[in-house]
Amino acid sequence: MAILSILKFPDPTLKKVSLPVENITGDTVRLVQDIVETMYAAPGVGLAAPQIGMLQRIIVIDIDYENPGKNLIKLVNPEIRRAEGELIWEEGCLSVADFTAEVKRAERVEVVGLNEKEQEVKVEGEGLLAVALQHEIDHLDGKLFIDRISRLKRELYTRRLKKMLRSGKPRPESPGLMI
Repeated sequence: MAILSILKFPDPTLKKVSLPVENITGDTVRLVQDIVETMYAAPGVGLAAPQIGMLQRIIVIDIDYENPGKNLIKLVNPEIRRAEGELIWEEGCLSVADFTAEVKRAERVEVVGLNEKEQEVKVEGEGLLAVALQHEIDHLDGKLFIDRISRLKRELYTRRLKKMLRSGKPRPESPGLMI
């Protein structure tokens, strides 16, 4: 298994829609494990395949950072089947360096996908789990959390990032656990 590089905004791959996984093969299972290892190493509470440059509909989430692996969720071809309520959550992202913002999301979601044995799995989440599920599925649809904030905040972040990249300064690492 391997720890892979996480793509950073404004990499154009992050804006592309991922393709469904047709068949879960040994390569798929290895990719899922690589995504898990990369998420834990980052450290993050979620990671989607497009963030490592693979345009496949695969996400992994583990919001129980005190017991890594105990409540790990691995989903292939996840879909939100139900969303209820509303909450505002301060989000960050492993692909969006040094920036967090409040994002409006559904408070509770029901997500259906496949596990590594091609069996259907249903995940019901609220709070952080609901946010993480929605955040990672957004990645599969070519959306970043900054696409869900005001244009002004997004432009301020983009200008700051471009200035930093022009100056040759290294990108800051994401602080703490990120979605």
